[in-house]
Amino acid sequence: MLLKDLSRERMATVERPQRLLRLESCIREMGSALICYSGGVDSALVLAVAHEVLGPGAIGMTAVSPSLAPFEKEAAVAIARQIGARHELVESHEIERPGYVANASDRCFHCKSELYDIATLKQREWNVAHVVNGTNLDDLGDYRPGLEAAANAKVRSVLVECEFHKEDVREAAHYLGLAIWDKPASACLSSRIPYGTAVTRERLAQIGGLEAELRRFGLRQVRVRWHALGGLAADRALARVEVARDELSAAFDARDAIVEAAKRFGFAYTTLDLQGYRTGSHNEVISGKSLRVL
Repeated sequence: MLLKDLSRERMATVERPQRLLRLESCIREMGSALICYSGGVDSALVLAVAHEVLGPGAIGMTAVSPSLAPFEKEAAVAIARQIGARHELVESHEIERPGYVANASDRCFHCKSELYDIATLKQREWNVAHVVNGTNLDDLGDYRPGLEAAANAKVRSVLVECEFHKEDVREAAHYLGLAIWDKPASACLSSRIPYGTAVTRERLAQIGGLEAELRRFGLRQVRVRWHALGGLAADRALARVEVARDELSAAFDARDAIVEAAKRFGFAYTTLDLQGYRTGSHNEVISGKSLRVL
């Protein structure tokens, strides 16, 4: 069943959320838009609404690079297909930016600058009026240097403009029948590497490979945090595995398989984080915009 058919069914039985009506109006006024679409629920909602009100004037763009996990690329393609929107995959080269590789606490600025530089070029090539992203109000409360990159590139955050919090996004996505409405947030693989530790293609491949393996074990909400070991093992790494709190027991029961999988991907040791999954856990060592001395 097409997304538009799901929408019609819901409109017949459930009142359309007011924020969704506001979002539709905001995007309709744009005339055309390039949506920086990661495949997460926020940008998927923006793409779905843009496709609904702008038709071929809405184009979703996903940047593909070593920092995008293969399963997230596949999910992004599948959701865009469900929506029915035009979806373009473009190559991104943030791994060639020294500021990104250095992985200071402003890494996201360099990553998003690459994304928005590409979007600006594609905006002209595809002749669309605006570039938009999936930032929502809850994103403004964390340390997000990528927001500065968006401001520099004059990218519009329509979910912020229309006062969407994360729960509002999920409600609207559920209303529209988006399969991703309740899925965990996505994030680039470099966010799993502690600040001050260089981002490399090899480390991104280690993380992405192990996360994909853990999902095959049935774990739904997973992050693999990469940590360097010191001393004689300085060239080796530890995998700190975060899963949802209600999956901690399942992860513990699968500990032997998890350890073996981690070894196959080059991790010397594996640990299970008892605090469970949380976004931006590497930001816990930041005070203001500086790394806290531990």
